[in-house]
Amino acid sequence: MSEQLSQQIEQTKQSKPFIQKCQLPLQTGNFIAAFMVWVILSSLLPFISEDIALTETMRAWVIAIPVVLGSALRIPFGYLAGKYGARIIYIISFCVLCFPIFFLSESSTPRDLIIGGAFLGVAGAVFSIGVTSLPRYYPKNRQGFVNGVYGFGNVGTAVTTFGAPVLVLLFGWSITIKLYLILVLCMVAINFVLGDRHEQKITTPITTQFKEIGGDFRLWAYALFYFITFGAFVAFSIMMPSFLKGHFALDGVSANWATGVFILLAASLRIVGGWLADRGNPHRLLVVVFAGMGVAAVILATLPALPLFLGSLYVVSVFCGLGNGIVFKLVPTTFPNQVGTANGFVAMVGGFGGFFPPLVLSALLAATNSYTPGFMLYVVFIGACLVANFILMKKQ
Repeated sequence: MSEQLSQQIEQTKQSKPFIQKCQLPLQTGNFIAAFMVWVILSSLLPFISEDIALTETMRAWVIAIPVVLGSALRIPFGYLAGKYGARIIYIISFCVLCFPIFFLSESSTPRDLIIGGAFLGVAGAVFSIGVTSLPRYYPKNRQGFVNGVYGFGNVGTAVTTFGAPVLVLLFGWSITIKLYLILVLCMVAINFVLGDRHEQKITTPITTQFKEIGGDFRLWAYALFYFITFGAFVAFSIMMPSFLKGHFALDGVSANWATGVFILLAASLRIVGGWLADRGNPHRLLVVVFAGMGVAAVILATLPALPLFLGSLYVVSVFCGLGNGIVFKLVPTTFPNQVGTANGFVAMVGGFGGFFPPLVLSALLAATNSYTPGFMLYVVFIGACLVANFILMKKQ
């Protein structure tokens, strides 16, 4: 164990036991709240567009901006969480989110939505804080499970997807968005009281950290894995409602419920993936994950009848959740002294994995008049993950 890591452990021991025990539920709650905020625009856009005229291009940008910036900010957020501790970064993040929430609630033009959406990216970047902070409180043989529990915060997207439209029917979209101010201000107060003031810090500059790990094949392989597992989770969560309504003629409620099952499956199985990675060989588990995803993706490419299509999607969801949990067992245990930067980089690539597939699928649909090429391209990327994973297994 390095001298730096020993000092960090001693620093963490200064924290009160009660505060230490609070960190997993506290930071998981932070993640849920942040992801609830992150998807406000995409969830309420059908209602907002009734008052603000939007072209299809504008709609695409309004949805994409929070995803892109939320992904890009994950590296600095991971680094800052390592340098200053999770408590202060969470507090600042939720304070900053007050601006776009209020601004969006008063929006009257597409430009307002894009500006507000840009600041919503902060909510998407919050993920990097917890995966950087939490492993410091647990031994290596529990870090997969812990990050899996934290990753359950993905369910925040489902909470807003289902809950916000109900509130709109009661209060209108402007008031509904303003209600999120109560949520973020509560999170500021909770983190102020229960956040760990004595969390261990990593003071190595971000440029030095990236120089130390930037040439490591494992970092790039983990990023590719997360590009596929988390990227597929985000991409299908975004695409499923409109795809099911357009291709299978499902009504909006049924399409949203089918999407909700997909989200809940992936979020829940992330815990299982981390737990399994603590007890087995993560790389062997990833072979099963990518093989299962590949088979399901091939079936999706045939565009079967609705029952088989949904069944295959849910198989993808299961393996996305398992894969996400496994990857974030590997990252902190492989790079313990650069955990913030490594987590941020892998999380950023995964976030971009949710942004590009819908664009590529739409472009291939326009060029070929079929969804099959897009799903087959997904199979090719899964195959690349299998190859990279086998290379890592040989190096072990």
